[in-house]
This record gives sequence, structure tokens and C-alpha cells, in this order.
Amino acid sequence: MKKFALAGNPNCGKTTLFNILTGSNAYVGNWPGVTAEKGEGVYKKGSEEVDIVDLPGIYSLSPYTSEEVVSRNFILDEKPDCVINIVDATNLERNLYLTTQLMEIDVPIIIALNMMDAVEKNGDKIDPKLLEELVGLPVVPISAMKGTGIKELMDRAIEVSKTPRKACTVLHNSPIAHLVGDVAIALEAKGVAAPLFHAVKLAEMDEIEVNMHRDIIHMVDAFKATFADDTFGTDIEAIIADARYKYITSEYVKAYTRNPRSDDSKSDKIDRVLTNKWAGIPIFLLILFAIFHCTFSESFLFSASWGLPSLEELGLLVDGEPANFGVALLACLYDGAIYSPGVIINNLWNDVIVGNLFGLVNGWVEQIPAEWAVGLINDGILEGLAAVLSFLPQILVLFLFFSILEDSGYMARVAFILDRIFRKFGLSGRAFMPMIMGFGCSVPAMINTRTLADEKEKTATVRVIPFFSCGAKLPILTAIAGAIVMRFGWGNADLITYSMYVLGIVTAIVSVILMRSTTMKGEVPPFIMELPAYHAPLFSSLMIHLWDKTKHFIKKAFTVILASTIVIWFISHFSFDWRMLSDEQINESILAGVGKLLQPVFTPLGFGAQLTEWGWVFAVAAITGLIAKENVVATFGTLAACVAGAVVAEDEEGISYVVAMVNATGITVPALLAFIVFNMTTIPCFAAVATARGELPTSKSFKWTIVFWLAASYIASAVVYTIGSAWWTLFIWLAVAIIVGVTIHFVNRRSKYAVV
Repeated sequence: MKKFALAGNPNCGKTTLFNILTGSNAYVGNWPGVTAEKGEGVYKKGSEEVDIVDLPGIYSLSPYTSEEVVSRNFILDEKPDCVINIVDATNLERNLYLTTQLMEIDVPIIIALNMMDAVEKNGDKIDPKLLEELVGLPVVPISAMKGTGIKELMDRAIEVSKTPRKACTVLHNSPIAHLVGDVAIALEAKGVAAPLFHAVKLAEMDEIEVNMHRDIIHMVDAFKATFADDTFGTDIEAIIADARYKYITSEYVKAYTRNPRSDDSKSDKIDRVLTNKWAGIPIFLLILFAIFHCTFSESFLFSASWGLPSLEELGLLVDGEPANFGVALLACLYDGAIYSPGVIINNLWNDVIVGNLFGLVNGWVEQIPAEWAVGLINDGILEGLAAVLSFLPQILVLFLFFSILEDSGYMARVAFILDRIFRKFGLSGRAFMPMIMGFGCSVPAMINTRTLADEKEKTATVRVIPFFSCGAKLPILTAIAGAIVMRFGWGNADLITYSMYVLGIVTAIVSVILMRSTTMKGEVPPFIMELPAYHAPLFSSLMIHLWDKTKHFIKKAFTVILASTIVIWFISHFSFDWRMLSDEQINESILAGVGKLLQPVFTPLGFGAQLTEWGWVFAVAAITGLIAKENVVATFGTLAACVAGAVVAEDEEGISYVVAMVNATGITVPALLAFIVFNMTTIPCFAAVATARGELPTSKSFKWTIVFWLAASYIASAVVYTIGSAWWTLFIWLAVAIIVGVTIHFVNRRSKYAVV
């Protein structure tokens, strides 16, 4: 089977094309570096099947980042039968820079001129046939978003792959053409494959090439000794880059006719507002709040406080239950208030699907004669799974909103806006990209730190990614926020949830400031990125993303979480002498023993020794959350009936489980908030920990990262609990912060810290 590689700049539509060609579940994002590893799939609609490899988005083949190294090594070492170079037609000059480098490798190449629909919409014109003549490579106009031109592209790529191609360069008339030619001859004599490409890189004093060909480097040194450019001196890398752009501008752009009226595009007009120096960040925060409101609010359009009649007042309920199926559907949409889209979908899922399904299974299980089996299945397995699966709709709605922001081009703007702030803290705007991915899942977010060239910046970013609460932490937030409102009549659940997300971001920023001022000091690398034009997200890409997240969530629910709930039920119903216990005897269980041992550790956080005899439940839930964050609510669901001493009514968000815990333990609102903060900022799930181990540069930095997560979560939770319990402690914490800041300032003036 032939193998084709997709290569192109970030935001050129490469991964969108990959999804269309292969039907893959590869995620399509709208910022540079979202494809940290190559994806792979099979194209089956042509004259023959083709293996398609999706390489990371790169600007050049110089090894400045790990993505560039991956793409470069794949093309040189794997020798694909054809490279499909995706070129963003709306940014022709910048994208063709990579093309001029690919041309220097002996591999068949075809140019996929993408986003031609956007070019035409702007009133610009590109002549594909003329561009093909000028570049000397096949050119096929396509629109990956609309799926046009795809068959023509692949048919022609298959034909192109049948004929070997000899490398060429646009540097033949440049000042260093003679040097490149001589070095290429020397490399060819050594039997080096793709000698022209290696010759150009050696002339640039590419670190990889210098280490590989030290016996030829004297040719470059001798050339430098007798040559100096008027503008760049002996900086041959700059001379080569300038020569490439000059050739592209003078030759290739002849095929491009720009509409004189398109200088101020619609995207530019939008950016005047969304990327405004003063309005950009407030707008981003408002958008975040709107997303949470649309996902969680039970009074989306009309509030019950407006005097609208409830279903009971309308006479549509019988004994508190919907009179018929139609009323049950109506109750998912309205009950004195019109719910948000997230709540509507959540109600439909839980009331109509999960509720009925689990109720049916519960009925079957109760017919089993063995009492222990009924308890294990109904109270252990089903309660735990129901507590987790009930959150699936709102998690997916949240994912959907973030995907829309990414695919529309807005998230790239947010990275641009935050670069101005992040730079002051020792990070570039590029670091924000994997951070914001943490709202979805910490695992791909950590993988995408490979886009960061500086190891210190990468380490600092990996450490704070878990503070951007992933979807698995959402059940903890909504369950406890809802319980605070229901049990204490305190605050607003939407506002509490939103505040916790913002607190996570603030904790991340403070942590970064501390790290980059002490153990992670270093220069901030430059951040250069192109802002893609705004466009409507591709529906199929959004659905592929959601389906991928759904599969991942359900797989975790029926593996890790299922196993955890079984273990939790087992050790909560057996004593250390393996005697089976009833629900009333749970305080004598193995789980209770472990929980009571750990409980005092959490006393400064509000959910330790100050709670009643059942207080160990919070300690246990926090520990089980280290396996998977969904386990926290699953643990509450499994133990609620035992703690409450009665059957606890199920609800969609697990609120009743938390209320039962509150009633049994006497925990306070500040302690509940501290519990949320601890779970948001402590060691993430095992999968994320394993990913961090693989991405961090040394085992030492990984060990310190574990310590950092524990310390950060403990301190952040203690701050929330103490200030919430006694407001005047705020001044104590401020004093501590000032002392730490002043100490760091004076120490930095005298010495340098070693990297942890």
C-alpha cells in the first residue's frame, strides 16, 4: 500500500483534509500545534487504497520545535510515496515558504491549494494552472471545509506518486548558490540521500546537519571567511530565508491577483473588537460565562422568579410525577423556567433514557435471591455508574462550545491576546494553547506542550494544565455547587461553578509566576503565529470530536470507574477480618479505617478531623479521585445510602448524594468549596500523571511535579477554607504573599536557582 504524507502550516486545513480522506477521529483544532503526533488512516475511494499520514503543522523544516523534527524525519527517513503539501490560499506567500523547502527533497509532491472558497469570497483570484507552471509542481484547488476538489486531488496524487521526482531549489540565483552546489556534490559523493536538502541545511549551520557531517563543515566556514552579505553579514540562515521570500514574491505570486478592496476583511473588523487591548480579555471572560450559563443554567431565558406557572400549578403532575410521556418531555424543557440547552439535554438523557434504563435493571436485580449480590449491583455498580453517566450530556455540551471556539478561529485570538500578559509572567502565548485544551482533557493538553521549544516553559506548563478543570472534574463542581444552593440556600450554582473555573486559572497564573521567578527561570521564547480567518466550524468535524470524547468517557466509565465502584463497595462492606457488614456498620469497614487514618491530614482544609464520624467519606472520595476524577461523585453515590441511613433519591447531577454527605458530616460551605479546589488542583487522574511522566524532560522534574501538585492543592484549599471561615485571615495570606514576593525579588538579584 502506498503511503502519502500531509504536510503544511498550522491552520492550513491539513487535519480537516485528513478527516475527510480517512474518516478518522483525529481532532481538528484551529490553532498551531494541535496535531502533536502524526495521525494515520486509509483513503479507500481512489483507484487504489492509500495510507495517509497526518504530520504536525509546521512553518519550516528547520528543527526548532519537536513538530518540525517529527515532520522532517518522517519525510526524509520514511520516504513517503507522495507528499501532499496543503497550502492556505488566503496566505499564499507564507505557506509557500515550506513548499520551497519540501522541493529540495527527492520525493513526489503535489500542492493542495486549500481555502479557495475564501479567496473567491474576498474577491481575490489565484490561477492554479499558472501557479503550477511557476512552481513546477502539480497544483489542485480544494476546499477541505466544504469537501470540494478532494477526489481530483487524490486521483492526481496517485498518478504523481508513480513517477520519481528530482529535487530542485529556488536558491539557484541566490548569493550562496555556489556554496549549496559544492556541499551537495560532496554529500552526494558520500552517498547521502536527498543531498540538496542536507546541503542547504548544512549551509544554514543546522545543528542536526553539523553533528552528522562534521567532515564537510569546513566548506561552510571557508565560504563565510570570504563572504559577507550587505544586509545579513555572514548569517547564512537569514540570507537563505530572505532569498526564499524574494523568489516567492517575485515569481510565484504572479499567479495571485489581490482585490484592492479586500485589505480590510471581515475578520480584521471583528478583530478590532475581540483583540482590543482593553476589551479582549473582558470579552473572553464574558464568553466563558455565557458558555457555562448555556450549559448549566436552569433559568436560561425565563426565570421562575418572573411568576411563570410551574407544571404543578398547571395541573400536569400526578403525585409529583408527570401525568404522561408528553408532560415528561415538557418537564425536560420547562418547569416555571425555560432551561438552558445543556440542562435540557441533560434532563432528556437522565429522565427519559438513563433513569428508565437503570430503573428497569434495578427491578431485574432485586429478583436475585442473594442479598449481597443485589447490594453490589444496585448500590455499588449501578449507583456509581449512574452518578458518572448522568454528567455525560453536560460534559459534551461544554466540549461542543469549546470546539466551536477553536474551529471558528477565536481561540487563536485568545492566545494572541494573552501573550501580552503571559510574557510578563515568563510564558509565551503559545503556552496558553495546551492550557486551554486542559478544559477538555489534561492528556492531549500535556501532549501538546511539545509545541514549546523551551524545556523550562514546557515543564511549567505541564504542571499547571490540571488547574484548567477538565470535563472529568465537572461532576464534582456541579454536584457540590448544587448542594450548596439546595442545602444552605447560599449563592448561585452557575456562579459558583464559573468562579471555581476562574479560580483554577488564577491559581495557574500565580503558580507560573512563582516557578518562572525561581526554579524555572529563563528567557521567554518569541511567539509568532498567524491568525486564521474566522469561519463557521465544519459540522462533521465537531461531531467527530464529540463522538471521540463520548467513546473515551464511556470506555472509562465501564472500565476504570466500574472497577473502582466495585472495589469501593467491597471494602466499604467488609471489615479487616473479612466479615461482611450491613449499611449501618460501614464505620467498621476497611474503607472507613483507611479514611479515618487519612482524615486528619485534611483538617486545615475543612474536611478533616472537625467533621463528625462520617467525615472520612470526603477523605476517601479525594483519594479515589486520583484514579479518575469521576470517582469522587461515584464514591458519594455508592456510599450515600449508607451514610444517610436511608435510601437517597437519585438526581441528574448527584446533588442529593452531596446533600446526604453534608447532613451526615456537618461540613461547612467554605470546606465544600475547599474540597472542590483540592480536587481541581491536586494530582490529576492516573492517565494524566502517566502522560506528564512521558512529556517531562527528567524523572527528577516528574517527582517534583508530583510534589508541586500536592503542595499547590493543599495551599489553595487552605486559603479558600480559612478566608471563607474567617474573612480577616485574608490579610494574613496577603502578608505571606508579600513576604514571599519580596524574598524572591531580593534573592533573584543575588543568585540563580538550579532547575528542579
